[in-house]
Amino acid sequence: MDVLWARNEPMTVREVGKALADRDLAHTTVMTVLDRLAKKKVVDRAREGRAWRYRPAASRENYVSELMFDALGQTVDRDAALAAFVQSMDGGEAEALRRALAEIEQPRN
Repeated sequence: MDVLWARNEPMTVREVGKALADRDLAHTTVMTVLDRLAKKKVVDRAREGRAWRYRPAASRENYVSELMFDALGQTVDRDAALAAFVQSMDGGEAEALRRALAEIEQPRN
């Protein structure tokens, strides 16, 4: 996913494989992973000739947000989970959260 998020255009399996050359992955391995990610709707794909071009279905930030929301759904005490999460934040993260909350609480004109 890091490779796809780093590019602004859809990539073929071969292009993704080249970007991961330092990992010495087989072409079929890259193809299988991208196919599975497409089936899970983590990536979108479109046909271009005989090849597929893949791109992230969401930004990294939106993807992480969904993971966090899914994790929150694993508990019956969401308030306690949120409190534990907030307590683990450093000052900068807490300030970013305060700004985000203030932004959504402002009346919209």
